[in-house]
Amino acid sequence: MKKLSLIGCTGSIGTQTLDVVRQFPEKFQVVGLASLNEVDVMVKQIAEFHPAAVGLADEKAAEKLRSLIPATVQVFGGPEAASRIATLSEADTVVTAVVGAVGIGPTLEAIRCGKSVALANKETLVAAGALVMPAVRKAKVSLMPIDSEHSALFQCLNGEKRSELRRLILTCSGGPFRGKALQDLSSISVEQALGHPTWSMGAKITIDSATLMNKGLEVIEAMWLYDVPIDQVDVVVHPQSIIHSMVEFVDGSVMAQLGCHDMRLPIQYALGFPERLPSERLRLDFEKTAQLTFEKPDKKTFRCLALAYDAARAGGTMPAVMNAANEVAVGAFLKKKASFLDIPRTTEKVMGLCGVAPISDLAAVLAADREARAKAGELLHL
Repeated sequence: MKKLSLIGCTGSIGTQTLDVVRQFPEKFQVVGLASLNEVDVMVKQIAEFHPAAVGLADEKAAEKLRSLIPATVQVFGGPEAASRIATLSEADTVVTAVVGAVGIGPTLEAIRCGKSVALANKETLVAAGALVMPAVRKAKVSLMPIDSEHSALFQCLNGEKRSELRRLILTCSGGPFRGKALQDLSSISVEQALGHPTWSMGAKITIDSATLMNKGLEVIEAMWLYDVPIDQVDVVVHPQSIIHSMVEFVDGSVMAQLGCHDMRLPIQYALGFPERLPSERLRLDFEKTAQLTFEKPDKKTFRCLALAYDAARAGGTMPAVMNAANEVAVGAFLKKKASFLDIPRTTEKVMGLCGVAPISDLAAVLAADREARAKAGELLHL
């Protein structure tokens, strides 16, 4: 039985992870839960899963939670709460399902404590891949991707010789605005941008999918996860979201992983590996899959994808800068304080304003993150 600490337990990936635990109670036990400030949801999760400890980043929320649950459950409050849950002695595996740069620190600490990690937090590798992957190797722990695309790549590469790899091909639905021209995006509303055609996700990731920044972040993640140059990672638009990613080998063969578009499938694979856990609900119906089509991504209209490649080529702290600026711009758009096209504009401007520094430690990453957030806030008059 694997003992799990779940960081981001009330979000989309967090709640779907708990769905997997419900399905396989003989395989997984939840020993730690961490979230931001969702007291009511946490109370219900604690009653069902009986963790040894929980954490809320909001101290007032943590204090309220203490009064509502058994005293036998330890409650951590404040900015370090997630790290406390990530390093619980009872846990052997940490699921990082929180969105944003806040996931970097707890993930690194979990790795350094010898915990295996199931990773759904893109920012951990985008901003700090230069720290995370060496830490994984040093600690001799596993880092299993939860993203459907990276899970697909892992499965296609499993057992293959890396020397025979030619390129990684990430598939992309194209988002709700696939095929639109740049001028069509000037008046996009929040409600329109949240209408993803195939996946059900949290608000921030859904907006990133609409701008194609989500795919740009995944390109950088793939570079770190599979130790390949950025120019060996390609993107193809595949609107049906049936093929989750592909690997091309030196002989011209292409291996693809197919499946229904349900995040519980890659979560289940990451937690169960090396075993494939049986499931009857996650079945692909080929009779209902009329066709599989592919298109080249429009990097001129959806500038964020090109910016991610630029950031990866610049290296150092530039991916952290890009990620932070994008987070601020997306947050402003969701609050209707910025336009849809302000997201790529702001991100590109901040990348131009911030220099590139080498990554020597987490402090360098966090300093670049703070600088980029401040500059993005100034540009957007927040």
